[in-house]
Order: sequence, then C-alpha cells, then structure tokens
Amino acid sequence: MVFSNFHISNWRVIVPLWFVGTIVVGAQTSVRGGSGVPQVMVPTAARPVPPVAGVSGPARIVYPWKTHVTCTVFWIGEQPSGKNNTSNEKSSWDQQWLANFGGYDDPEPGNRIANHTTGDFRPKGFVPKLNPFYIALPYNDVSDWRSHKPEASRVIPWFSRMRQEPGKTVCKGRWIQIFRGGRSCFGQWEDCGPWETDDWEFVFGTKPPKTKENGAAGIDLSPAIRDYLGLKSGEKVHWRFVEAAQVPQGPWKKYGHDGPESLATGSNGDLLAQQKHIERLRKMRDEQFLKKPLKDL
Repeated sequence: MVFSNFHISNWRVIVPLWFVGTIVVGAQTSVRGGSGVPQVMVPTAARPVPPVAGVSGPARIVYPWKTHVTCTVFWIGEQPSGKNNTSNEKSSWDQQWLANFGGYDDPEPGNRIANHTTGDFRPKGFVPKLNPFYIALPYNDVSDWRSHKPEASRVIPWFSRMRQEPGKTVCKGRWIQIFRGGRSCFGQWEDCGPWETDDWEFVFGTKPPKTKENGAAGIDLSPAIRDYLGLKSGEKVHWRFVEAAQVPQGPWKKYGHDGPESLATGSNGDLLAQQKHIERLRKMRDEQFLKKPLKDL
C-alpha cells in the first residue's frame, strides 16, 4: 500500500495514495500541538480496501481551512434587533426562505430537538422542509438578477465548473465542513453575512474577516449546527468548503437539502455515483476496523 504524506494549510494528513483528496470519515480526529487545527489520523489496524475504479473530478478537490474564525448563531425567521436591521424571513437568495423552510427555526434550546443518537436536530414544532444545518458567509456572488459580481468568475474556485446563468448564484447550497472541539459538522451555504456581503478576500482568499462587529465574526451558524457542536455564539471554529461527493451521511442529510451541484459540468448522476462509491468504501473500512479486538487497536 502506497501512502501519501501531504499538508493542507496548517494540518497534516497521512492517507493511502488512492484516498488523497477525500475526507476521511470514521477516522479519529484530533488536535495537534494545542493549535486547535483539525488533524485526521487513519487507524493503522484497518487496511482500507482499494476502490474498483479511481475517484476523479470534484471528489478529489481539497479546499484549505479557515482557522480560528469567530462564529455567530443566526436562524430562519430571526427579526431585526440591535445593530442588525435585517430580517431573516428572507435570505439573500430565497425571498420565501421562512415559508420554504416550513416555519420559524426557534433557537431556544427548550423548543428544539437535539439528539445525537437519532440524528435529529430541529425545532420541535414541525419537520423542516429544508436542511436545518445551514450557514451564512459574508459574500454574495450576484449583484442583481441580471449579473454576477465582476470578481465572481475569478475568485470562486468552482465557478468555471458551473453552468452559469446571469444573476443566478453558484454559491447557494454549497457544502461546508465546520470543526470544533474534535468534532466535525457539515452544513450548506444558504445566506450572506454576518454583516458583510462582499468580503471575497476572506471567503475565498487569505485575509481575515472585513467586519469588526461581534469579534470580527466570519461565519453564521444555524441552531442545529450550534447544538450538534455544543458551541456558543462568539466562539472560534475552523471551516472549509467541501464537494457534495465528500459529505458523509449524518444529521445534515436527514432533511431536505439542495445545491448547485446538479448544474455542474457533467451529470448529477455521476456525482451521486461517486458519492455512493465513497460511502461504500468507508463502510467496508469501518466494518473491518470494528472486527478487530481492542487489544489489536
């Protein structure tokens, strides 16, 4: 088995060469050297099963981490308060966000279900019609219904792979991995903020968030993500973009989710096939790992 040793941002991953470019799910995730930066270690006791055919295309893309980013919690149906004069009944890309979600995404813990055993993270009052694991980042790629912003085609990594339509976002629904306290969570980009909508230097570049509000907050997280990771508004997280084919099964796939991947170059069926192939390999690897006696781990 040939292994590849490579660096992504500030973290190091050791994985079999054929597995480079995919997220290793079911492996142990830890923090090295107290830096708080995610590191993935593949269990050496379980020998991964080589794929029947190589995985190509978006499934091999690895995006860099944004580390130690201040997060804030927001929710669908949130009303203006304080310095925030924007209602979250609408999003930057969905004028019927509240109605399409199915109702008010009540952030009060007593009015929510948060169960790691069943994978249920949602308001108690109704079953959401959209993914309750949603995120806002401080950039909007469209300037109006007729056009994208001038820099969009240059700074958005996947822009050239999309079937661009004038004024139609290529960002809505993109998957994002959030890491905190040794645990990863996945959610979809569904709105713009906090505070800014043109901070592409942070979202796609290497600069810190442009805003100074709320401790220079750079990402908004939904109540479901808050509950899954056990975090509070104002705390630090790490995040990065991931391709749809790299997102593992989890609570973030329990309820409706959408994304622009169906508009990507190549058929959506190819992406689904890649995802199923990766999931099958993960299941085979994890089954082998669980069969090992504790003394051999």
